[in-house]
Amino acid sequence: MAFALSLLGVAVSAALFAVATRDETRLQDAQRPRKEIQPAVPARFFADGRAPVPPVPVEVLVLQLERHIRLEQAAAEAFLHQPTRESLHSRTVSPLVH
Repeated sequence: MAFALSLLGVAVSAALFAVATRDETRLQDAQRPRKEIQPAVPARFFADGRAPVPPVPVEVLVLQLERHIRLEQAAAEAFLHQPTRESLHSRTVSPLVH
Protein backbone atom coordinates (compact mmCIF):
# COMPACT_ATOMS: atom_id res chain seq x y z
CA MET A 1 0.00 0.00 0.00
CA ALA A 2 2.89 2.38 0.81
CA PHE A 3 4.45 1.55 -2.55
CA ALA A 4 1.22 2.30 -4.41
CA LEU A 5 0.80 5.65 -2.64
CA SER A 6 4.44 6.55 -3.34
CA LEU A 7 4.00 5.65 -7.00
CA LEU A 8 0.84 7.77 -7.18
CA GLY A 9 2.69 10.70 -5.57
CA VAL A 10 5.57 10.43 -8.05
CA ALA A 11 3.15 10.29 -10.99
CA VAL A 12 1.24 13.37 -9.77
CA SER A 13 4.49 15.24 -9.13
CA ALA A 14 5.80 14.37 -12.60
CA ALA A 15 2.58 15.54 -14.25
CA LEU A 16 2.60 18.83 -12.32
CA PHE A 17 6.27 19.37 -13.12
CA ALA A 18 5.65 18.77 -16.83
CA VAL A 19 2.77 21.27 -16.84
CA ALA A 20 4.78 23.88 -14.91
CA THR A 21 7.82 23.68 -17.17
CA ARG A 22 5.93 23.68 -20.45
CA ASP A 23 6.86 26.75 -22.42
CA GLU A 24 3.94 28.34 -24.25
CA THR A 25 6.20 30.27 -26.59
CA ARG A 26 7.55 26.93 -27.76
CA LEU A 27 4.01 25.88 -28.64
CA GLN A 28 3.40 29.14 -30.51
CA ASP A 29 6.71 28.78 -32.39
CA ALA A 30 5.76 25.27 -33.42
CA GLN A 31 2.56 26.59 -35.02
CA ARG A 32 4.30 29.33 -37.04
CA PRO A 33 5.71 28.53 -40.48
CA ARG A 34 9.49 28.12 -40.34
CA LYS A 35 11.81 30.51 -42.12
CA GLU A 36 14.84 29.26 -43.96
CA ILE A 37 17.87 29.68 -41.75
CA GLN A 38 21.00 31.09 -43.36
CA PRO A 39 24.30 29.63 -42.12
CA ALA A 40 26.37 32.15 -40.22
CA VAL A 41 29.87 32.97 -41.38
CA PRO A 42 32.30 31.61 -38.79
CA ALA A 43 33.77 34.43 -36.75
CA ARG A 44 37.50 34.70 -36.63
CA PHE A 45 39.29 35.94 -33.57
CA PHE A 46 42.10 37.87 -35.21
CA ALA A 47 40.98 38.44 -38.78
CA ASP A 48 37.91 38.93 -40.90
CA GLY A 49 38.87 36.28 -43.45
CA ARG A 50 41.00 38.36 -45.78
CA ALA A 51 44.69 37.59 -45.89
CA PRO A 52 46.71 40.61 -44.73
CA VAL A 53 49.24 42.06 -47.11
CA PRO A 54 52.64 41.97 -45.42
CA PRO A 55 54.54 45.27 -45.43
CA VAL A 56 57.77 43.45 -46.29
CA PRO A 57 58.41 40.69 -48.82
CA VAL A 58 57.93 37.14 -47.62
CA GLU A 59 61.54 36.27 -48.50
CA VAL A 60 62.79 38.80 -45.94
CA LEU A 61 60.61 37.24 -43.24
CA VAL A 62 61.84 33.76 -44.13
CA LEU A 63 65.47 34.92 -43.89
CA GLN A 64 64.80 36.49 -40.47
CA LEU A 65 63.18 33.28 -39.23
CA GLU A 66 66.06 31.16 -40.52
CA ARG A 67 68.56 33.44 -38.76
CA HIS A 68 66.55 33.24 -35.55
CA ILE A 69 66.47 29.43 -35.74
CA ARG A 70 70.23 29.25 -36.35
CA LEU A 71 70.90 31.51 -33.33
CA GLU A 72 68.60 29.46 -31.09
CA GLN A 73 70.21 26.21 -32.22
CA ALA A 74 73.67 27.63 -31.57
CA ALA A 75 72.60 28.71 -28.07
CA ALA A 76 71.17 25.25 -27.36
CA GLU A 77 74.34 23.53 -28.58
CA ALA A 78 76.49 25.85 -26.46
CA PHE A 79 74.39 24.99 -23.41
CA LEU A 80 74.65 21.27 -24.11
CA HIS A 81 78.42 21.59 -24.59
CA GLN A 82 78.99 23.47 -21.34
CA PRO A 83 75.82 23.74 -19.20
CA THR A 84 75.84 26.56 -16.66
CA ARG A 85 73.11 28.45 -14.89
CA GLU A 86 74.18 31.71 -16.58
CA SER A 87 74.06 30.23 -20.08
CA LEU A 88 70.63 28.78 -19.38
CA HIS A 89 69.15 32.15 -18.40
CA SER A 90 71.10 34.36 -20.79
CA ARG A 91 69.29 36.48 -23.37
CA THR A 92 69.54 35.57 -27.01
CA VAL A 93 70.85 38.01 -29.60
CA SER A 94 67.99 37.32 -31.98
CA PRO A 95 65.91 40.41 -32.85
CA LEU A 96 62.72 38.28 -32.94
CA VAL A 97 62.71 37.73 -29.19
CA HIS A 98 60.73 40.34 -27.28
